[in-house]
Amino acid sequence: MKTQLIVALDVPDLKQAEDLVKELSPVVKYFKIGMQLFTACGPNVVRMVRKYNSDVFLDLKFHDIPNTVAQAALSSLRLGVSMFNVHALGGDVMLATVIQAINKEIEQTKQPSPIVLGVTVLTSMDRQQLNRVGVIRSVKNEVVGLAGLCKKAGLSGVVCSGKEIKLLRRVMGKDFILVVPGIRPLEAKADDQKRIVTPTQAAEWGADYIVVGRPITQATNRIQAAKEILSDLNKA
Repeated sequence: MKTQLIVALDVPDLKQAEDLVKELSPVVKYFKIGMQLFTACGPNVVRMVRKYNSDVFLDLKFHDIPNTVAQAALSSLRLGVSMFNVHALGGDVMLATVIQAINKEIEQTKQPSPIVLGVTVLTSMDRQQLNRVGVIRSVKNEVVGLAGLCKKAGLSGVVCSGKEIKLLRRVMGKDFILVVPGIRPLEAKADDQKRIVTPTQAAEWGADYIVVGRPITQATNRIQAAKEILSDLNKA
């Protein structure tokens, strides 16, 4: 599969989000809805994106007791999102409970199966930050360990840094989906991201999806910025 572009709707309200989707949906198929926007607008923002025949990555990183996360996963499925994530640090029981609930719902309703992702280590974190919260393993070892939990529980794949793409592709196999945020074109600022790669690097190394926010949404010409990244992905 060719690497797909997901544009992050990291804006504060429904109007700004819809302006972006209306402008970009002719060339972009996937949009990410994160905590800021979902907290402000709720399920209406998912419905808005779907109105433009676009797919939603609901990026809320569910992390709670197994039943609570499973119910949140079912709510996401019923909203019609194509992709959502849970935090792998919730543990194997939580991960497995989510997949069991989703599979049961799909069997009953015959609706399409969503991509369920585990969040490994945030791209804003480095080894020093991990150590300060009590994680002694290196970033790469922590990512591989958590990805293994996700695969064993039946998740579709993980969200990971571009720095771990090649390692995870080798260890987890070609069918394990890798969604990569922290993407910055060569000329873009890193902002608060620590472990970043370019769109071309991510595609060449085996990312299935890349998530790009500010380099597109804050560009002077947003549609052109998106087209340039898509061109880079096609060349890779």
